Amino acid sequence: MTRAREPRSTYRLQIRSGFTLADAAGLVDYLDALGVDWVYVSPLLGARAGSDHGYDVVAHDEVDAARGGAAGLQLLSDAAHAAGLGVLADIVPNHVGVAVPAENAWWWSLLQLGPESPHAAAFDVDWDAAGGRLRIPVLGGALEEAAASGDLRVEGDELRYFEHRFPLAPGTADAVATRADDAEPAGAAASDVLAVHARQHYELVHWRRADAELNYRRFFAVNELAGIRVEDPAVFDASHAEIVRWVQGGLVDGLRVDHPDGLAAPGAYLDRLADATGGAYVLVEKILEGDEALPPFWRTDGTTGYDALADVDRVLVDPRGEAPLDELDARLRADTGIAGYGTWHDLIHGTKRGIADGILRSEVLRLERMLPQPAPPDAADAIAELLACFPVYRSYLPAGREHLEESAALARRHRPELSDAIEALMPVLGDPDSPVAVRFQQTSGMVMAKGVEDTAFYRCTRLGSLTEVGGDPSQFAIARDAFHDRQLRRLGTLPHSMTTLSTHDTKRGEDVRARLDVLAEVPERWAEVLERFRAMAGSTGDGPFDALLWQAIVGAWPASRERLHAYAEKAAREASVSTTWYEPDAAFEGRMHEVIDRAFDDRAVRAELDGFVAWIAPAGWSNGLSAKLLQLTMPGVPDVYQGSELWETSLVDPDNRRVVDFDERRRMLRDLDAALDGDGDVDAARLPPVDETAAAKLLVTSRALRLRRDRPELFARYVPMVVTGAAAEHVLAFDRGGAVTVATRLPVGLAARAGAEPAASAPAEAWKDTLLMRRAGPTVDVLTGRRFEAGAIPLAELLAHYPVALLADVDARAGSRGGRHVADEGAR
Repeated sequence: MTRAREPRSTYRLQIRSGFTLADAAGLVDYLDALGVDWVYVSPLLGARAGSDHGYDVVAHDEVDAARGGAAGLQLLSDAAHAAGLGVLADIVPNHVGVAVPAENAWWWSLLQLGPESPHAAAFDVDWDAAGGRLRIPVLGGALEEAAASGDLRVEGDELRYFEHRFPLAPGTADAVATRADDAEPAGAAASDVLAVHARQHYELVHWRRADAELNYRRFFAVNELAGIRVEDPAVFDASHAEIVRWVQGGLVDGLRVDHPDGLAAPGAYLDRLADATGGAYVLVEKILEGDEALPPFWRTDGTTGYDALADVDRVLVDPRGEAPLDELDARLRADTGIAGYGTWHDLIHGTKRGIADGILRSEVLRLERMLPQPAPPDAADAIAELLACFPVYRSYLPAGREHLEESAALARRHRPELSDAIEALMPVLGDPDSPVAVRFQQTSGMVMAKGVEDTAFYRCTRLGSLTEVGGDPSQFAIARDAFHDRQLRRLGTLPHSMTTLSTHDTKRGEDVRARLDVLAEVPERWAEVLERFRAMAGSTGDGPFDALLWQAIVGAWPASRERLHAYAEKAAREASVSTTWYEPDAAFEGRMHEVIDRAFDDRAVRAELDGFVAWIAPAGWSNGLSAKLLQLTMPGVPDVYQGSELWETSLVDPDNRRVVDFDERRRMLRDLDAALDGDGDVDAARLPPVDETAAAKLLVTSRALRLRRDRPELFARYVPMVVTGAAAEHVLAFDRGGAVTVATRLPVGLAARAGAEPAASAPAEAWKDTLLMRRAGPTVDVLTGRRFEAGAIPLAELLAHYPVALLADVDARAGSRGGRHVADEGAR
């Protein structure tokens, strides 16, 4: 079977030692039956031993043995291609893993030989900043104390600190005398060790010094991930030879590029990658802010879909909930003495500035050192302010100069006393050929990511579904017309860009967010329930965090105690309001963990929690099915994150990389197909209900994927459908060129029209006279098998069983109900 250059859909698999490439190969038949077009795998190059994600690459010349090695990739590629599926591989050009130097030959060589290492050019090191030595932030105390205690020692040709091993430069170990007994004072031995350490190309320093004194570029603020200079053609060739071999050899059909914003020249990198791979399908992990567009001059097919995720999330949120949830947030802050932050933009300015002055201070100081000397007074302060005010992740000079100008204008308003320094910096920061301008562009994204996603998202707690990767929490909801406009733009500009709802980076799984969206419809009830939770289970003392914590519990319930404890600790420390990573507040964290324990152990609290979740869950399921169908059928290439064909209730990583029970999913799909097999309308009794089993979500996912794969001609355009009647605001519908998507929104309000409690599917009375207007002619709902002939279809009839429908011509029905061979017969 000939594969299209671009996938019609993808399915993301996290490859690890516990789920190898061979395991993925064994899953191909299930993915094919599900309707998937391409298999999408996490990074495969040699990674740090025990890595659960693969983004800490230590060897660019091999497929990671623990993940299945070269034989495993061949096995997966053969199985996928034999079934007609393509393979999309995640790659990591920005950084490598250096947590265990002995595992990374490039890093080991750099430590041993310094600037003379054949791999020195691969790393972004400021050798002049530390007297020609590379600072390694690993010590837990003073260097002298470590030597005196024996924690720092010389063993053979290595310097060791506890379990950490570092190479010695040739000829530098002679300072250590050979001792036959213990007669020599310990101090003398310590001085020998210190003398050896002083002769190395690296300097071991206290881990806290990384914030301000590190002199190598990292991935964000992760000391164990060192940036590499892939802009150097030799470094590109060395780090991509194996990847290019995969593509040229037909093992892999496309690539997903991790964090291109960290690169010195992303556009040039993509040009080189396209040339090396013969123009293979390539996506970039790029977060776009607001109406920002992907640079049209990049040789890429699109993003990994966070922009689409934000569209789907926002159109399912009731805008009328914004003011009441803001009022609740204000009360929680006032009651517990937690300061407000003004607007969202005020909040992120503060958090970004805190990052620039804190964990990324070393990057700011390096920018200052790179300025033409003498640097203007207050240069470091002005650079930090410009980074805090930068409106997007980065510019790509000469494109994006307007973002720098916007940043400068805002910085002058915030800090007028820095106007002269800012004025002096602008020419050099706006010069595309200036090294400091290049470095500034790499740094602004780091400050944005750490200040917004990893800090502000945990402080803005009014509605957790808004604080998702790629989203703008200041935008509470979008109208249907805005949603349609965005899809038309996507179809017209990047029709093969990915769409997604859940990834290994999302803060909450798609169905957690779908359930939390319901709170915007019932803000007053939520305020009452939250106060009862806080009264019965106690408060952490941080009102906004209480709201965040209880939203996580409600959204993911039922969840394990261990998962919720882990989430709470990470969320609280990332917020850095009542506790931090560096200085945990034991009393606060004790109260926090006690709240979680009471949710499990206190019968009254548990009953309150179970009751509220039972009440809100059906509306959450309705939102979840709507979100899934919208994402799977809107313009772009839909990705299904592993396991999310059932309810996806994960929280932030590493929770979202949990093991998936594929045996259960395989069995459920087989049973579903068996129950619905055959021609003609399906007996409603055979359709799976919308309940905790998630069989209904599996039905929606499989039928939408199969239709997209087997009948791509039905998805060639985008036309908003006309819906009339009393409940029209509760419907979002569009025609993709023969496939018509119909999705329910705001299900609580819809049910209330009939005086009913929230339900997964609204009662007929709620729809009243609401009609979907369409051209007359035979069509079939591929979810239920029901046929319709009339031009106008009553929503009460169309959505009688499910809150969503997917209409297609009669011939399309065969492809939606069975495997690939059935679809081919239908097409003929």
